[in-house]
Amino acid sequence: MSAIEINNLNKKYKRTSAVKNINFKISKGKTIGLLGPNGCGKSTTLGMILGLIKPTSGSVLINGENIENNRTNLLEKMNFISPYIELPKKLTVEENLKVYGKLYGVKNLKNKISELMEVLNLTEFGNRKTGELSSGQKNRVSLAKALINDPEILLLDEPTASLDPDVGDYVRGIIEKFASKNNSTILLASHNMNEVERLCDEVLMMKNGEIIDQGKSNNLISKHGRKNLEEVFLKIVRS
Repeated sequence: MSAIEINNLNKKYKRTSAVKNINFKISKGKTIGLLGPNGCGKSTTLGMILGLIKPTSGSVLINGENIENNRTNLLEKMNFISPYIELPKKLTVEENLKVYGKLYGVKNLKNKISELMEVLNLTEFGNRKTGELSSGQKNRVSLAKALINDPEILLLDEPTASLDPDVGDYVRGIIEKFASKNNSTILLASHNMNEVERLCDEVLMMKNGEIIDQGKSNNLISKHGRKNLEEVFLKIVRS
């Protein structure tokens, strides 16, 4: 059974088709990259997988169950991060993590928060309001929120956006360790091609709401006759 199975998924807004009849499966424990230019349907796809956006047609199965029919139970095993969704600004970092930890029913929550804050270098910001943090600091708080329940399935929408190269590399290392330790399934939407090559087992390429190519990074590079994944991305986007 696949951790995520997408069947003939479509989303239309009036006359605009944001996602057009896409199909893919993600096996448990795999990390898959979802690549494409802005406006190609990546975030809409993630929203439908989370059950936040209702598909026009098609289905999203999580561990074999339809997300529309079992959203509450399935979301207990999932989490996500997106730079486009901010945490409550007037709550401190620690308060935010307490709220989300309680929503997920996390046991030994105090210890879990301390662990995540230490790992993500957030300890000194624990009592600061989230709205007062820099974009990079907010990003790390969002990642801590995404890991609070040790999710089986993790959806990452540009997880290292706004981070400098050093912190970005550190965060990628944390994601790698988390995935390895928990055998988690990850769907990663990113514009950082080095990040995708490093973290992902396979890649899905989206354009105009459709998946137009997929495979392992090295196979795609060879297939398209390019030197790296960024050149493949540019070729597909501009063709």
